[in-house]
Amino acid sequence: MASGSSLLEEELSCPVCSDIFRDPVVLRCSHNFCKACLQQYWETKGSWECPVCRGRSSNDCRPLNLALRNTCEAFLKERSQRAKAGSEVLCSLHSEKLKLFCFVDQIPVCVICLTSEKHENHKLRPVQEAANEYKEKLRTALAPLQEKLKAFNKEKLICDQTAEHMKSQAQHTERQIKMEFEKLQQFLKDEEAARITALREEEEQKSQMMKEKTEKMTEEISSLSEQIRAIEEELGAEDLSFLQSYKDTQNRAQCTLADPEKVSGALIDVAKHLGNLKYRVWEKMLGTVQYTPVILDPNTAFPKLSLSEDLTSVTLGGESQQVPDNPERFDTHGCVLGSEGFSSGRHCWDVEFGEGEWWAVGVAKESFSRKGVFTLGPARGVWCIQQHNGEYTALSSPSTALTVQRKLQRVRVQLDWDRGEVSFSDPSNNTPLYTFKHSFTERLFPFIGTVLGIPLQICPLKVSVTGLISSHIRILLKLCGPFLCRREENLKPGVKETHKSRTLDEHSGATILSAGPASLP
Repeated sequence: MASGSSLLEEELSCPVCSDIFRDPVVLRCSHNFCKACLQQYWETKGSWECPVCRGRSSNDCRPLNLALRNTCEAFLKERSQRAKAGSEVLCSLHSEKLKLFCFVDQIPVCVICLTSEKHENHKLRPVQEAANEYKEKLRTALAPLQEKLKAFNKEKLICDQTAEHMKSQAQHTERQIKMEFEKLQQFLKDEEAARITALREEEEQKSQMMKEKTEKMTEEISSLSEQIRAIEEELGAEDLSFLQSYKDTQNRAQCTLADPEKVSGALIDVAKHLGNLKYRVWEKMLGTVQYTPVILDPNTAFPKLSLSEDLTSVTLGGESQQVPDNPERFDTHGCVLGSEGFSSGRHCWDVEFGEGEWWAVGVAKESFSRKGVFTLGPARGVWCIQQHNGEYTALSSPSTALTVQRKLQRVRVQLDWDRGEVSFSDPSNNTPLYTFKHSFTERLFPFIGTVLGIPLQICPLKVSVTGLISSHIRILLKLCGPFLCRREENLKPGVKETHKSRTLDEHSGATILSAGPASLP
């Protein structure tokens, strides 16, 4: 049903031009017309007849209808005031209500514009239909924004969890470092302080990085939320108002933000602080230390894997630990990588096994996918051997059964990256087991896989007595330099060099210590 305003507008509209009366005149038949419209009609027809009832009239009998004119003026004034107040938008050309929408020009138009040359052959629809069509398009465009917001919220939650885990890592690592340094002599206190400082600097740096990333993500979430809120407000606006601002709204609906980036490398590099800690300190203290050639990286470990405090052994438990699902971590299989990758040279390490159903050892390329279910083999970037229910297999393509004289308790892994070889042997009798050959193009990391209850350990290398090593000489000279200088001042000119060499031997003797071949010569 038409509103009261629409009925009044119809009553105040000229039958000829369909617009509000302008200088209305009344004929004998009581029909009213705009003075200009009636004159034009009569000139076109060539007769003085009523455009509505066709009744005859006379040219001189066209009195102005003052009451109607005043009513029309009052109506137009009121309509104009309503338009200014935002309750109704009128056509700027004809001051008519905008009832149609032109899809070609992308603007609302009135019914008079419909017959104008400007919109000839244009596609027009009622405002409501056009608004519904465009609202549906905008809702479609809004869906990706909403999904993007969900993705950002999810990633922000992961960032928060990672930050909390990072703090826990930092605290736990700090405790371990302190325990290690408590075992050292007093002169190593400075070294302890240096290590703690390095850890705290890394924690501060990565905490700042996580804070900045979280703040940036919060800003992007706020921006997306504001963008969505503005679009949703436009969707709730009046049809005409919506259509007039549709272009701008559509532009705002375009998503320019990239997907949230996964947080990679945000965790504390525990291996850097704890890996080979005693060995690196040994370079300063020239003491007897235990050196392990491979340090396991807890940031890659499957959540159910438990690593030892020194990061050299691993066991698969029954319950998952509360750790972030960072990109570096295995999430389906009981696997872990070494903390250091190799892209050149020769490297060797031994792995010791407990009793169990399955294990696998070898190397994996850096880009090896650690998410979801996967198979092991060169095609996936893993070169390894396995034991499954007492049977030993090299996971080549196709797989190769291995013949062993006795049950393996240890396996030696030897990597020659430059020659493209990964060899496996029994270190108890140096019996070769299998050798993979491949042209490597990226870093390789030590790889270990295990199932429930089977402990695997990277065997430490026995520190042995060798000759002088250049790096050790530098350390020795640094420690003994002041003493040697004092001794040399008392030497006779002819015996200075000989005595100096003897002094070195007296202080180093044959007790300069070096580790076994973490990197083979």
